[in-house]
Amino acid sequence: MNNSIAIIILNWNGRKLLEEFLPSVIKYSGIADIYLADNASTDNSIAFVKEHFPQIRRIQNKTNGGYAKGYNEALKQVDADIFCLLNSDVEVTSNWLLPILDEFDKRPETAIIQPKILDYKNKAYFEYAGAAGGFIDKYAYPFCRGRVFDVVEEDNGQYDDNTDIFWASGACLFIRSEVFEKLNGFDETYFAHFEEIDLCWRAFNLDYKTRYVANSIVYHLGGGTLDKASAKKTYLNFRNSLFSITKNADGIIFGIVFMRLTLDGIAALTFISQWRLAHFLAVVRAHFSYYRHLPLLLGQRKGYLKKKSNYFKIKSIVWRYFIKKTKRYQAL
Repeated sequence: MNNSIAIIILNWNGRKLLEEFLPSVIKYSGIADIYLADNASTDNSIAFVKEHFPQIRRIQNKTNGGYAKGYNEALKQVDADIFCLLNSDVEVTSNWLLPILDEFDKRPETAIIQPKILDYKNKAYFEYAGAAGGFIDKYAYPFCRGRVFDVVEEDNGQYDDNTDIFWASGACLFIRSEVFEKLNGFDETYFAHFEEIDLCWRAFNLDYKTRYVANSIVYHLGGGTLDKASAKKTYLNFRNSLFSITKNADGIIFGIVFMRLTLDGIAALTFISQWRLAHFLAVVRAHFSYYRHLPLLLGQRKGYLKKKSNYFKIKSIVWRYFIKKTKRYQAL
């Protein structure tokens, strides 16, 4: 094991989560330095950690800049070869770090790794945010091995392999510090959601590998900051995926973006039919925000390298799921 590792847990008013989940991190992470990066919490998170877990190093960000800015600011103060970005609502398990470090040691081209992420509430099943590693379709709709849209699979060992993936979940993401610096970290305009996919996409365009390691297992509670039913999360996911296509996709993107906007419009009409008006408005707001940011995004696009190969495994997950009724990754 040649690499030093630091675990950085981003926190915002999460004292109850820290109380529940920090003990497992401390118990099973003896080879790592552990940091709490606090996003200007107004509860007593920092005081609680200082009193009950004095071995954890504390970083206090001046503002709540969300996931992206919060980590960008905090990681400037961390010295390690490998960063583990860990949500505050994740329970880790015995021996979870060694398989990750072994993979980094054996594969120098690997820049980012995700463990197996199971559901804390129902530990026989994969968890929505990452499952057994992520991919996107041509229009940047994300899906996972073990989770396609809202269908989450039971873990029966079907993904007990170490394999290349396209994106790693921000719930538990390992990255070489030198690569994080080379990528200039997360795009802070995202605030939260899809920023890890954008990061992995930019790494992919620079020929770095993102991997899934099955024999490292964590359990994620999920919904600690924004529940997946939140209209704000709908807004961020729809907007930020458009940002990522514009910045990172190879070739002439206007056709891809037009089709994505059309599919988003169909999703918005579906929200209306379900009387989910807040989500309909979230999609509308996401599109207007995208239009406002378009000059900036096109400028970023000119400065980013775009890899001339397919970044998607299938053309449209929307078609496969809603029209072909394919609900499981292995049947795609």
